[in-house]
Amino acid sequence: MNNKNGKKIYVVGLGPGNQLYMSEQAKTVLASSDIIVGYKTYVELVKPVYPDKDFLSTGMTHEIERCRMAFEEAEKGKSVSMVCSGDAGVYGMASPVLELAKDYPDVDIEIVSGISAVLSGAAILGAPVSHDFAVISLSDALTPLDIIEKRLTFASQADLCIALYNPVSHRRKDSLIKACDVLLKYLSPDTVCGWVRNIGREGQEYKICSLKELKNESLDMFCTVFIGNSTTKKIVLADFSERMVTPRGYQNKYDI
Repeated sequence: MNNKNGKKIYVVGLGPGNQLYMSEQAKTVLASSDIIVGYKTYVELVKPVYPDKDFLSTGMTHEIERCRMAFEEAEKGKSVSMVCSGDAGVYGMASPVLELAKDYPDVDIEIVSGISAVLSGAAILGAPVSHDFAVISLSDALTPLDIIEKRLTFASQADLCIALYNPVSHRRKDSLIKACDVLLKYLSPDTVCGWVRNIGREGQEYKICSLKELKNESLDMFCTVFIGNSTTKKIVLADFSERMVTPRGYQNKYDI
């Protein structure tokens, strides 16, 4: 959108949190903003990089309040960046900001994309989503459990690679176990899977395992999980490191 009146909100995807993963557009927008708004954890990630900015933050479950705070600051003529992890449009703040925009017709909005965990996590594991894939959140905070189960069922029946967000929380200690039980109805227990914790941050780690092993992994909200399709395989490189690879099909087609 064109900035007609100086009242503007940028919705900025930060990627996984490490500045190296941020786009040049995101860095430019944050540097030019008067105020940065976001979930407190993500605000703390950018504070050291932009110490001269004003910051506003809220805790979890206060997303609408956070959006209205951003709009109110923008209506004062300030340039506002609403930050979120990953990509702003993938489980991010782009949708609630745009849904509320009708209440603030004088405020322009621009979405600044970032690297979603499905992409940054996949790069660490190797190439787990090199073919058709689905991304599903296991959080039932906004989506009923029966809908989550239906999506898991259809994705596995379609032989899609699957990335799982929010696999476990303090309240949902068994959600990954339940998801694996659904997947095991349609997928082989030997299906190649993997997970990544703290993508791009201190404590980053990953593991490649089978679907039957994944069910017993101790994960948390800082993990992104990848379920392979029927062709996904584990590859051991020359340095003995493991990678998760879903073939695109070039080798079969061109015999390379």
